[in-house]
Amino acid sequence: MITKDFAQNLFCLTGRVAFVTGAGSGIGQCIAKGLASAGAKVVCFDLHEDGLNKTVEDIIQMGGQAALFVGDVCREQVLKDAISFTEKIFKRLDIAVNAAGIANANPASDMQRDQWQRVIDINLTGVWNSCKAEASLMEKNGGGSIVNIASMSGIIVNRGLEQAHYNTSKAGVIHLSKSLAMEWVTKNIRVNSISPGYTATPMNTRPEMVHQTQQFEEQTPMGRMAKVEEMAGPAIFLASDASSFCTGVDLLVDGGFVCW
Repeated sequence: MITKDFAQNLFCLTGRVAFVTGAGSGIGQCIAKGLASAGAKVVCFDLHEDGLNKTVEDIIQMGGQAALFVGDVCREQVLKDAISFTEKIFKRLDIAVNAAGIANANPASDMQRDQWQRVIDINLTGVWNSCKAEASLMEKNGGGSIVNIASMSGIIVNRGLEQAHYNTSKAGVIHLSKSLAMEWVTKNIRVNSISPGYTATPMNTRPEMVHQTQQFEEQTPMGRMAKVEEMAGPAIFLASDASSFCTGVDLLVDGGFVCW
């Protein structure tokens, strides 16, 4: 039934607990704050404490509740420990956003195995480790929503960027999300992904990137890169009851890039 507060209630996350990897910077940091602004209590996970401290401080300043856990998504036991920590302090887990990832470029013919493996380990196996740990606690309290951050590079090959390892890792995240969505549908655990286009993260806005940034903007139909804040809305949608019938979806947030 549609009532006066229908839309507001759909997107409300009050009383829910979220776990966000990559929450120390960029898209993950912004999504963690966005979930908190919608009412969620947030456990922020990343490799470095400095960025996590900033995220938690900002959430507390807005009147929210947050905690941090320092760790590496490549280490499965560390993820399990982080989820146990989440259960200890907040008693449950309803939402998970897996945003931890890295990017670099090198021609495939020159790429050494170590470079290939590191990107796959963090971007794909790290999401696998995270999803498994998160689902174990979600199942205890009747289900939840997992959102994995992929990339439009998992769907297309970026002109001028030689990054076969990155593209492959993100394509894997998209299909992993669909596969887990089907495996866990009877557990009431929804699994979706977001595929951002070129986004103005600290990595993409370094002074030495100015010419490439200009190319990114020119190639995007909307004529600019996304702001990191523009990834928070899609994440809140997929985390909330507004997307209650969505699972196995890859949501492109790319300024129209893949239309051309």
